[in-house]
Amino acid sequence: MFFLIYLVAIVALTTVYFRIKYWRRYELIKKFPGPPTLPLIGNAHMYMNKKPEDVLDFVQGMIWKYGNLFRVWIGPYQVAFFSTDPKDLEVVLSSTKHITKNNLYNFLKPWLGTGLLISTGQKWHTRRKIITPTFHFKILEQFTEVFNRQGSTLVRLLREKHTSGESFNIYPFINLYALDVISESAMGIELNSQTDSGSEYVRAVSEISQIMSTRFIKVWQRNDFLFNNFVSAKKDHDRCIRIMHNFTEKIIQQRREKLIELLRQGDEQENGRVPIVVDKNSTGGEDEEGFYQKKRMALLDVLLQATVDGKPLSNEDIREEVDTFMFEGHDTTTSAMTFALYAISRHPDVQRRLYEEIVEVLCKDRNTPVTYRHLQNLKYMDLVIKETLRLYPPVPIYGRRIEEDMEINGKIIPAYCNYTMGIYFMGRDPNLYPEPELFKPERFSMENSTEITNPFSYVPFSAGPRNCIGQKFAMLEIKSMLSKVLSHFELLPCGPEPRIIAEIVLRSQNGVHLGLKCRN
Repeated sequence: MFFLIYLVAIVALTTVYFRIKYWRRYELIKKFPGPPTLPLIGNAHMYMNKKPEDVLDFVQGMIWKYGNLFRVWIGPYQVAFFSTDPKDLEVVLSSTKHITKNNLYNFLKPWLGTGLLISTGQKWHTRRKIITPTFHFKILEQFTEVFNRQGSTLVRLLREKHTSGESFNIYPFINLYALDVISESAMGIELNSQTDSGSEYVRAVSEISQIMSTRFIKVWQRNDFLFNNFVSAKKDHDRCIRIMHNFTEKIIQQRREKLIELLRQGDEQENGRVPIVVDKNSTGGEDEEGFYQKKRMALLDVLLQATVDGKPLSNEDIREEVDTFMFEGHDTTTSAMTFALYAISRHPDVQRRLYEEIVEVLCKDRNTPVTYRHLQNLKYMDLVIKETLRLYPPVPIYGRRIEEDMEINGKIIPAYCNYTMGIYFMGRDPNLYPEPELFKPERFSMENSTEITNPFSYVPFSAGPRNCIGQKFAMLEIKSMLSKVLSHFELLPCGPEPRIIAEIVLRSQNGVHLGLKCRN
């Protein structure tokens, strides 16, 4: 009995302490709607029994009940605002001052460090400036060769295994295709994960993604102390990160040594030809004189040659950025591509128009290597991808950390709060999109541009200073894959409907099912 009284007294005193110390902050927060709170734990109890498949419905219910801006308490001090108002998002995303990601991103730090995704302040500005030239269209052009080669492997594997017209889950195939593309683009190496999915690195990437997604869903696992000391998955988490870091560091060291060797020889020839000192896997083709044409610039090559204040980046600095691109350019594009295939399979008129456009652009030869110009000319495909990203944004929720009081359209968001933006929910809001559940690519055409009343209601690649640096790369990769698959197969609407879940990336809990029929 005494212990119970003692416990209640501690809870009461702790609550009073926080209320007094942060009185002004509490007064500002009280002005916003939100669910009733419990002493000390706030609203944390509402998340305790939630499963991944419950999250979207749970948040949607909160939006219906409390409107397009509400607050949720996690404990006595931490509060998160959730917004689905594009006018508010415009203020937050356009800010050059409030660029710090919210603290939910912190559990990615053991893997990604403080790379471009997580860093803030001067470090973020410096890294962004270094990496931006990597996505110049002249460099993007070079990656179409990677898309073609990996796309051909994808088509071959699909033809070998799934052309009976029966339902199958296409997600694993697209997942490994995306991993092969980003590993060659970011690190300049061929993982060959489509044909060797049992490699240690490939398994580690898949396993760590699942562990981190679970941390995102289970609120109590977000706390580092609890996760590090009371969650059995912590050992697997550390093992996977160790495997991935060792792999990346090995590649960085090998590429650095070869770059030094190349510079030491100092006999680069005219016309951009260099002696054979770089892996074939990371270069263009060999010409008749035994020289390689000017090599394709992977992100790793850019980082190895970059300097900050006259000094080269350390291996750890480079690893942060390479790992960040492996993370951001793998799961997100996989999500976008699989949901695009699903949507196309369920809308035969859309598929017919897409196929007609592909035939016209590629001149009826489905084995023609798809060039940068080809991809630029697939205009209807652009609309289809945009409509897919409206309904199935790969990153369904964005977050910022408000470090000081911020006024947003007359509302004061107090300092030290998380500001969460529900991209997924805006795309399905009937107040923002007429008939939002319809898959209608034409809504993004120039003729129907008035349908989208606020451009910040559609931000699948974010917006403002922290917009996705790789969005052009992602769009080209998606278009290349779709053109390859649709050239060879008709997509059939069969199998169960996806059960969508919001983790770090939007996924389907039961896979993405369809059928394939070879085209004549």
